[in-house]
Parts: sequence; structure tokens; C-alpha cells
Amino acid sequence: MIMDISPFYDLILLVVYFFEFVGGLLIIYGGILATGKVLLHEFGKKSYLYNQIRLELTGKIVFGLEFLIAADILATIVSPSQEELIMLAAVVIIRTVLGYFLEKEAREFRIEESGR
Repeated sequence: MIMDISPFYDLILLVVYFFEFVGGLLIIYGGILATGKVLLHEFGKKSYLYNQIRLELTGKIVFGLEFLIAADILATIVSPSQEELIMLAAVVIIRTVLGYFLEKEAREFRIEESGR
């Protein structure tokens, strides 16, 4: 049974834009926060560890990517052409692999930090 989503089209698009905005905002926020901490560290005002800064930035990037994946999935619901489905699969695979390796790197930093 296929459900007609046309009554919800505008609502779904609004949610897609919201998720894209939140995902982008999280990544930008993480980058600005990391930049600020690096500058504070470099100019001697605070003693942050670079690995801790990287961990926090990685967390924000991975979380932002999850919102972007959700937005891509919802966008494909409103226009499920074969081209859109292929594009969605490619984007989700790329973002998932990127998220996986960022999380793996973050776990390795945590292990290094606890071993010191």
C-alpha cells in the first residue's frame, strides 16, 4: 500500500530545511568553538589539549552529519526518482563512512589519553 504524501509535501520540505540548517549549524558551531579554543591555547590564556579540541570538533561534525543524512532521506521521500535514490545512497554512504572514521579516530584519542 503506497501512501500519498502530497498533503504533507510542504511540511516534509520544511523539516528537511530545518534538519539541513541544524546539521550545518552544528558543524559551524563546532568549528568556531574549536578555533576559539586553539587561539586561547596558543595565546596562553587557557591550557586546552589539542586532542580534546579535536574530540569535541569530531563530535559536533558527526552529530551534524547525522542531521544531514536525515534531511537527505526525507528529501528523497518527497521526490523518489531513480536518480534521487542513487544520489541518496551515495551521499548516505559517504557521510556514514566519514562519520565512522571520525568516531574511530575519536575513540583512539580517548584510548591514548587514558593510557597516559
